[in-house]
Amino acid sequence: MLLGYHTNSLQNHRFDEAVTLLHDHGYQAVAITPDTCHLDPESTTDADLVLIAQRLRDLGMKPVMETGARFLLDSNTKHEPTLMTRDARRRDQRVAFYSRVASMGKLLGADVVSFWAGIDRCPGPDSEAWLLEGVAMACDAIRGVGLVPSLEPEPGMAVETFADYERLRITLGASAPKLTLDIGHLYAVWEGDPCEVIARAAPHLAQVHLEDHCRGVHEHLLPGTGDVDFDSVLRSIHESVYDGPVCFELSRQSHCAPTAVATCSELWSRFLTISDR
Repeated sequence: MLLGYHTNSLQNHRFDEAVTLLHDHGYQAVAITPDTCHLDPESTTDADLVLIAQRLRDLGMKPVMETGARFLLDSNTKHEPTLMTRDARRRDQRVAFYSRVASMGKLLGADVVSFWAGIDRCPGPDSEAWLLEGVAMACDAIRGVGLVPSLEPEPGMAVETFADYERLRITLGASAPKLTLDIGHLYAVWEGDPCEVIARAAPHLAQVHLEDHCRGVHEHLLPGTGDVDFDSVLRSIHESVYDGPVCFELSRQSHCAPTAVATCSELWSRFLTISDR
């Protein structure tokens, strides 16, 4: 496992300041969300990305790409358009964004692009077909650049649970995306013992997110302020076949990022000390 952190949780830091802060606290990976505050896809050039890639290599930091920018594509509606938007032109805008992020990621040295399905604002008989088509389009766009697509179940969205992902994976077969599993979301939607879900999910994982949550509530919290049993879930990940980044995601704690970064690093270090005994 690699200790990582999200740039969406460092929104008040310049990008280089953010990755330097992470490096100074022992982080080995960074989950990059291209957004207005970091690596804006409209203004960041390939030359910029080459320089940033070198900086990440110098720091020994593995990048993974995220696509959850809130108002980047629509300044009035959070996260829109999505793969579930019932306007083909606007859905194409979302898919083009995934392609752009994948291209950025390739230059940065990333292997994975994480994405979600979006909220189904017009549920109906066509919902399943629209979802499957949209996810297939997203996967094609990301694979077309040479990166791995990884779908994140998100509370309230068309794919919100691991069970939802499993159904989609079985339906799409070999063309299905890999899985981005947010451990806190397992508490928000509660599908049973999170450690059992992790064990079932492990063969499909390409990315893991981590933060505290209260059971039944979708709110990313600092470790120690919710219900997540970090020792148990980290042990389950550690003992699984997954050995990639585990990235803390605390976007609502950007205002206290140095404290949050330190807190998560200390939690990780304590776990490694215990697990090595």
